[in-house]
Amino acid sequence: MKGARRCWVLLLVLAFVQAAGVMPAAAHGVPGAPSPQDPAAGRTIAIKLLDAPESRRADPRAHAYIVDHVAPGSTIERRVEITNKSDTPMHVNVYAAAATIAKGEFTFAPERTPNELTGWTSFDTAGLELAASETARVRTTIQVPRDAAAGERYGVIWAQAGAPTDRSHNLTMLGRVGVRMYLDVGPGGEPPSDFKIERLYPTRAHDGRGEVRARIHNTGGRALDIGGALSLSDGPGGQHAGPFSTAKAGSTLAPGDRGEVVVPLDATLPNGPWTVELTLRSGLVEHTTRATVTFPTTPGSVGAVAATVAQQGDFPTSAVAWLSALALAALCLLLSKFLRRGR
Repeated sequence: MKGARRCWVLLLVLAFVQAAGVMPAAAHGVPGAPSPQDPAAGRTIAIKLLDAPESRRADPRAHAYIVDHVAPGSTIERRVEITNKSDTPMHVNVYAAAATIAKGEFTFAPERTPNELTGWTSFDTAGLELAASETARVRTTIQVPRDAAAGERYGVIWAQAGAPTDRSHNLTMLGRVGVRMYLDVGPGGEPPSDFKIERLYPTRAHDGRGEVRARIHNTGGRALDIGGALSLSDGPGGQHAGPFSTAKAGSTLAPGDRGEVVVPLDATLPNGPWTVELTLRSGLVEHTTRATVTFPTTPGSVGAVAATVAQQGDFPTSAVAWLSALALAALCLLLSKFLRRGR
């Protein structure tokens, strides 16, 4: 009996390690999905999300953006931290504005354009007076009406600073930084997130660099911010290269959308053939594909569609982990029965 108990403990520990080992640590950065930010404003103010839902502690997107699923009639609260990074005092306005997803981009609406989500969003303060290098926190409340229709909404929490016009300056300079909002509304559990890498092909950019482009299909029910990296192996003379990160453009896809992820490479790389391994992820969902490619020689041209060698990750990473855990638990049950028979 003691041997059976030891077996259970050992295999359950292994199951936990297997499940936990594939979950990335929480982080404030999301590869391939930068926070919305005006480059000029980035030198003077900064904004950071401080809270994430308990169910998304392992999801790096939820530590950079407000990503949540709620039932109609729900209320959620999140805090953002705003910092004056300049050496002078600054007035900062805090507000929510609309956003959309189109052509692979998370697109910010101009100024204070409203939508449903911004109408549900309020703040404990709409303005901050920040001394040089001072930081303040603002509480955001999103109150969803009971009659809200199902579906995903997008918006941005903006922190905006500006220098007003005066006698010596007749142009108002404004800069803003923000935190994206992806809020899904509906009864029951959250729609699953997943995507498929449909095809891979090489191109030669107009500046002469080789590129690998991947056609992506968002097959799930939530918007995705897709990023990742590509490595090259088995090149001419056995060369290896990489990893190369995906470009940021075209990485955000609404449910059902298709788009392209581009990986720019070094201009000095030979044409090939190469074996490429591309790993793409959004939050906890990850897929890897391998293919053989040869880059075209003419700038602006497209090579033949790559011959796919293998594609891995047909399930979201977290699902694979828990399936492994269930398999280990089943093995534990069989061994337990075997040990009881041997007594």
